[in-house]
Amino acid sequence: MILPRKGKPLTAAPLTPGWHAEHTPEAPAIVMGATGQTVSYAQLEDRSARLARALRARGLAEGDTVAICMENNRQYLEVAWAAQRSGLRYTAVNSHLRPAEVQYVLDDSGAVALVSSEALADVVTRLDLSVIPTLICANGELPGFERYEDLLASVPAGPLADEREGREMLYSSGTTGRPKGVRKQLPNAPLGDPASAPVIIARGIGERYGDRVVYLCPAPLYHSAPLVWSMSLQRYGATIVIMEQFDPAECLALIERYRVTQAQFVPTMFTRLLRLPAASRDRYDLSSLQVVVHGAAPCPVSVKRSMIEWWGPIIHEYYAGTEDIGNTAITSDEWLAHPGSVGRPAVECHILSPEGRELAAGEAGLVYFAGGRPFTYHNDAGKTEAITNANGWRTLADIGYLDADGYLYLTDRAAHMIVSGGVNIYPQEAENVLAFCRAELASYKCPHSVDFTAELPREPNGKLYKRRLRERYWAGHASLII
Repeated sequence: MILPRKGKPLTAAPLTPGWHAEHTPEAPAIVMGATGQTVSYAQLEDRSARLARALRARGLAEGDTVAICMENNRQYLEVAWAAQRSGLRYTAVNSHLRPAEVQYVLDDSGAVALVSSEALADVVTRLDLSVIPTLICANGELPGFERYEDLLASVPAGPLADEREGREMLYSSGTTGRPKGVRKQLPNAPLGDPASAPVIIARGIGERYGDRVVYLCPAPLYHSAPLVWSMSLQRYGATIVIMEQFDPAECLALIERYRVTQAQFVPTMFTRLLRLPAASRDRYDLSSLQVVVHGAAPCPVSVKRSMIEWWGPIIHEYYAGTEDIGNTAITSDEWLAHPGSVGRPAVECHILSPEGRELAAGEAGLVYFAGGRPFTYHNDAGKTEAITNANGWRTLADIGYLDADGYLYLTDRAAHMIVSGGVNIYPQEAENVLAFCRAELASYKCPHSVDFTAELPREPNGKLYKRRLRERYWAGHASLII
């Protein structure tokens, strides 16, 4: 069992794992849920510093990109920290992608190093890696890859003399088209510099949720929120309990076993938890939970209400994107007063019509934010320009509205729009009332036919792969417009 460490908040301490390695070296930084494998802060510091040295020895310099393509394992955060502390960009690649999709991300990102594992052999061995000079297998064996443990043993201990903050460069899910790399400015600052963006982000998470916590990460680390939150909380000395893959009963068991204080979920995980038999749900002691956060996809009102009834008003929701251009947040109490809302915007928010006209409360349109940090879509200036209007406001291409109290409600994605007879139709309107469309919607918005399928292609974070869904229907057509 791992209990939260007692003490005063560490807000005055340098926000790096190295500080905790020095002051609480045996404290667990990582625990793997299924196996119980543990990485102490001393080990995290030593191993990530060694890998940083090894990457530097192989020619990687500040601003270069290292790709990480592997399952949730004990080495994942070690690799990410090696890149973070040596001024590198690191691209976490979705481990569920097909070989051609992985190849696209590797080529587009310009990665000069790839860290993978034997578990991904079926994908990795089908890639063209001829232009990536540094190949590392972090877990097991891969042909043509250096063994991770051998690499760490080949370099001296201790950090680089010129440690610099790096930055993640993650790719969008690609649920409707090609994934887009979100390229953010490198901090150009020493590791732990309080003015650097990674530290500012960590402080925003850690000072609210992060002191003396045991944090459950049930989602894949290649996603933005699990990766950034885990690393941010490690700057505060948290223990990160990583699930190799999500299982609802095992999730509850881990909360009890490790006295988890905080966790982050996506709505599909809530649904699976609620489907457990009452006896399974009631057998575990979940009293250690203090804060549960969810986001990434819309949460059905009935599901969230049931979770609050079960776990109490500790469930917080946020809306944001990898692009980090704006965000909202909402507590359980606020949500109960505004069911279905994703919260009040933390920065200036505008709802605009397709023509750019500002809409009144209750009217749905494109959600724009004023503010946020600068970024570009890697190798695609056109896409960067397309999300920015004449005022400099930017959008994640979500459709929604603000109510009279300033709470944001999301109704659909602009990319999901269907054009029929020259009229724009958002499919979520039909999805919300499926089987009752004729009574609730104008006739032109009603589906012409309904097909049944055993399952829908989804990301582990619950996002629907509409691109793959459409492929079934567009096969054999030269154009996607007919």
